[in-house]
Amino acid sequence: VHGKKLFLRFDPDEEIVCPGNNPRSAPLHKEWKEEAGHHQEVSDRSSGSPGGGDAVPSGDDGLQCLWGDSPAGGAERWLQVSFGLFGSIWVNEFSRAKKANKRGDWRDPSPRLVLHFGGGGFLAFYNCQMVWSSSSPVVRPTSDILSEKFHRGQALEALGREQPVCYTLLDQRYFSGLGNIIKNETLFRAGIHPLSPGSLLGLPRLEALVDHVVAFSAGWLRG
Repeated sequence: VHGKKLFLRFDPDEEIVCPGNNPRSAPLHKEWKEEAGHHQEVSDRSSGSPGGGDAVPSGDDGLQCLWGDSPAGGAERWLQVSFGLFGSIWVNEFSRAKKANKRGDWRDPSPRLVLHFGGGGFLAFYNCQMVWSSSSPVVRPTSDILSEKFHRGQALEALGREQPVCYTLLDQRYFSGLGNIIKNETLFRAGIHPLSPGSLLGLPRLEALVDHVVAFSAGWLRG
């Protein structure tokens, strides 16, 4: 997981089955169709117009077979899932959002993807974008802000450059997993203006900023 992106690896010897060929998918397909119908009804009422305008996209796009657009050959395949602001994953159930604006996925009631597992469980992905890749997205532990191997010296060197620290904090090469919320909170706690050039801040303030990054992130994970 990198920020709001999830990377799933499919090994060459794994079988990828289209939903139409998977007997386990039939009752689940019926269930999310019913959920989609309810969402359409809710969005129709909330929009005040027949058909609901563009509030709910059309139906079966989420059940396209993964294999069709995947990289060719026998190499491992990575599926990048980008969640943006409103994407979500549901475990062993489908979205239950009932009111407009309460959750982002009410606009996208049909899952984009459903992954079935051997034990009968499944994951339903909503309101997200997916793309195949043949290259590994795995990052070095030295750039992971929650790893014991996080390289503070490398992070401090990057922060000390002339560009604004807010941009450096979002550079995943040095602060993997750090997004806008962590950036905003830690800069506020460190008392540093986001557009301050790192080269003008001095080492003690930059060290304090890195301390806040690690402490806030770890606290957020525990909480």
